[in-house]
Formats: sequence, C-alpha cells, structure tokens
Amino acid sequence: MPPYAFFHKQFMPLSEAKIGILTHALHYGTACFEGIRGQWREDQEQMLLFRVKEHYVRLQKSCRIIRINVPYSVDEMCKSTMELVEKSGYREDVYIRPVAYKSSEQVGVRLHNLEDDFFIVVTTLSAYLDADKGVRCCTSSWRRVDDTMIPARGKITGIYVNSALAKTEANERGFDEAILLTHDGHVSEGSGENIFIVVDGKLITPPSSDNILLGVTRDAVITLARNELGIETMEQSIDRSELFTADEAFFTGTAAHVTPIIEVDERPIADGKIGKITKQLQDMYFDIIRGKNPKYIDWCTAVRAKAAKTAR
Repeated sequence: MPPYAFFHKQFMPLSEAKIGILTHALHYGTACFEGIRGQWREDQEQMLLFRVKEHYVRLQKSCRIIRINVPYSVDEMCKSTMELVEKSGYREDVYIRPVAYKSSEQVGVRLHNLEDDFFIVVTTLSAYLDADKGVRCCTSSWRRVDDTMIPARGKITGIYVNSALAKTEANERGFDEAILLTHDGHVSEGSGENIFIVVDGKLITPPSSDNILLGVTRDAVITLARNELGIETMEQSIDRSELFTADEAFFTGTAAHVTPIIEVDERPIADGKIGKITKQLQDMYFDIIRGKNPKYIDWCTAVRAKAAKTAR
C-alpha cells in the first residue's frame, strides 16, 4: 500500500503529487504549514492524532496573515486528514504535514493576485530530539525574526530559514539544539520548539510579544501543569542568564514532544539531570498522546487502521 497525499482536491499516491518549479511558494516562501503527530496504538489497531482541530485553527490564522485563502473549513481539513491517514495504511507513528501555499507559477514578489492551494502529506519522522536523555543547547548568534519582519504568530515557511541557520550553527558547534534570542536579548524559542524554565517550583515561558509561535503542545503543557500539578505558568520575558540559573528547563513542540534541556552554553541546568516537574509533565504528555489517560482522550482523534490484506 503506497503512501498517499491529498492534493488538488483529491487523494492520490504521494509519488504522483507534484508542483511545478515556477510555483510562487517555492521561490518566495509564501506558504503556511502545520505538523501533526499520529501515535500508532497496536493494542487498539488505531492511530491517535493529537489535537488535530487546534492545528487547523492555527493554520487558518497563519493564512490570514499572508493572505492565503484555504477553500476548506477546519472540520473539512480534519476529515481529509483522517481519511488520508487511513488510506496510507501506516502501522507506526506518523507525522502529518498540511501546507497552504501560493500556487501560481509566476515570478514576482507579492501576495496579491495569486492563486492558492492546499495539500496534506503523511510520512514517518524519527526522534527529533532525545527526550529520554535530554539535550545540550547553545544560544544562537542568529536572532529570532521580529513580528515586524515576518510575524511569528504565523507558521510561515519563509521564517524557517531563520530556524535552519540557528539549528545548523548549533549542530556544527556540537550542540543538539539552538535557543534564539529576540533583538533585545530576551529568550524567544528553539529552532522549532517553545521553551519553559522552572524556578522555585514555578513555570515560566516567554510571552507572544517575544516573537514566539503559540505552540499547540505549549498550550497542552500549560493546561496539564495547572490542572494536574496545581502549577500556574507565568508568561514573561526571560533573560539569557536566567537559563543558567533555572532549576529546570525543557522544550515543547509537535516534533520535540516534551524534551528536557540539561545544558545551555556549556553550563549544566541545576545538576544536569532531568528535573522532577519536567519529568512529571513529560510522562503525562506521553500517556495522553498514546491514549492512556481517559481524562484527556478528547485531545486525540482515533483513526481505525484498514484491515491488512492477506496473500492468496
């Protein structure tokens, strides 16, 4: 069973879903995207998709920023995603990538008078960061793009050049991940993750005004901390030096899940081990996305696997 794509308003084998080399989004980064995780649950023969609706609500908001008209409602995109996952027949964890983009095959820098289109692909994704051991980070020499340049509230493809520069710089320096600062030196986020620190038993995370993407997993962790641990999250600017003195630190994101940060700029966070609150949130999060916590089962959308074909 080949993987499928939803492309040009129909389902087709992924190998047949092609765009032209003059496509506007390819040349100018004029597209928005989402990343949605699907966890395969062997005992139930089903895929659990995490917070699908929330991702598509955010995609619609991103599209408003760069004037892309998506010809589908949130419910329609959710339904197409479920059908695509079922058709593709994966029996392992998957990563779903919806993209809304300027599809005109025209050269010229603008957003107006261009056609729009939308597609979804489903694939696999290996561990993005080591959530078990934790990660070593550096603050990047590249600053996070400001809202007056490319709005961070949109998950816009063009802005990810900023992230790619920071990620490669960090990896080539021997670190697992980069932490980007704002133009005025406040902590913003990782190359593809939101960041939290723990200070005196309290959670602190940068506010939207520090040019962060408002993450779906970030929101889930804030909810879990409040409802399950009785810990409120303070959204306030964080200085770089506060990373060094924090009791704990961790990333959140669709790709990264909940990943502990054990070192920043060659300074261990506390004792250099995964912190207690981080571990509690991580364990709760993984139970939820795997369907093991009935209290939050509405965060997961179940897709039944197609029956395996038998040989004759």
